[in-house]
Amino acid sequence: MMTGKECVRATINREPADRVPLGFYLVDYDIIEYVLGRPTYVRNKIKSQIAFWEGRREEVVESYKKDTVEFYQKIDCCDLVTFKEAPLVPPPDYEPERPKKIAPDAWRDKQGRIWKISELSNDITIVEDPTRKQEPDYTREMFEGPVQIHPPDPSIYEACNYLIEHLGQDRYIAGISGGLTALVLLGGMERGLLEYALHPDLVRAATRHSVEHQNQWDQCHIRPGQDGVLFEQDMASSRGPLISPKMFREFCFPAMRERVQRVRSYGMQALLHNCGNNRVLMPMFIEAGVQCYQSLQTMSDMEVGSLKEEFGDRMCFWGGIALETLLTGEPEGVRKNVRQAMARAAPGAGFILGPSHSIAKGTKYDNFMALLDEYLRLRDKY
Repeated sequence: MMTGKECVRATINREPADRVPLGFYLVDYDIIEYVLGRPTYVRNKIKSQIAFWEGRREEVVESYKKDTVEFYQKIDCCDLVTFKEAPLVPPPDYEPERPKKIAPDAWRDKQGRIWKISELSNDITIVEDPTRKQEPDYTREMFEGPVQIHPPDPSIYEACNYLIEHLGQDRYIAGISGGLTALVLLGGMERGLLEYALHPDLVRAATRHSVEHQNQWDQCHIRPGQDGVLFEQDMASSRGPLISPKMFREFCFPAMRERVQRVRSYGMQALLHNCGNNRVLMPMFIEAGVQCYQSLQTMSDMEVGSLKEEFGDRMCFWGGIALETLLTGEPEGVRKNVRQAMARAAPGAGFILGPSHSIAKGTKYDNFMALLDEYLRLRDKY
């Protein structure tokens, strides 16, 4: 029997494997706590942020390491693991922020910024920032000259390295890299999109600068023992790409191709998490060298079966289970969704079962277990 690592690697290469692999982009803390039977810091961004502010780094990092490994060992059927549950962490000698609590759900830091809990996003975000300056008038000169990085303290990779050490022998690890910014949005979404029309040379300079910066960070971020790189950038809404395919080809595609080919030169497979309706961009993703596409949202243009029919000879697809069904549906609906996804996308090579996005906060435990159980029943039948 193939290991999870062997199975996923073959599947991404669209080669025969002895089963359909299962992978999660991320699993949020509430499901992890259900499985472990105890609280965790893993993917609990609110709890983790407060602990880091209070200087309790070792406590948080120990949870990231051991709880993540124990979770995947307990469910024991997930073949593909990312660093989303074991992220980069502050070095041991970091200086805690220690903001002052001004309300049950709010803090003020030394710069006068107000931080507030957002239960919806499971995070603590800045809601008032007196230090924020008006967006600058960007110039090409800002993005010219040599790019230099300062390698970080190696301890920031402590949780990532632990995950590779304890899970990487048998499971496929899709890790990080210097990143991907194919779509550069200077000054935010609205202004950034306007810059493509008003100042195209500025956008080209900013894109080139971003690529050079990310190329240099690869040598630090790509960890020994990881199998692939998971790129992440959203480029579309539910209606379609944020810019036209013609403009994407001109401005974004060269950056994407360079970044993908760069990480592949390290021996990494290239996976892309990209939300929204990107169907018309899929040929360019393939041409750039992306080998596996994740985040198959529940819209007709991104249905996994139709994508497999059109592009399955050139791209592996990872998804098929609707996030909405996991959150609000019932176990039998989840089982039906698993059966449909397997029937539509599993025949032939190049399909990894998983959620349309993630095992998000609020996913019903019974639905999660139904997903695993139905998957185990079917994984060897295709």
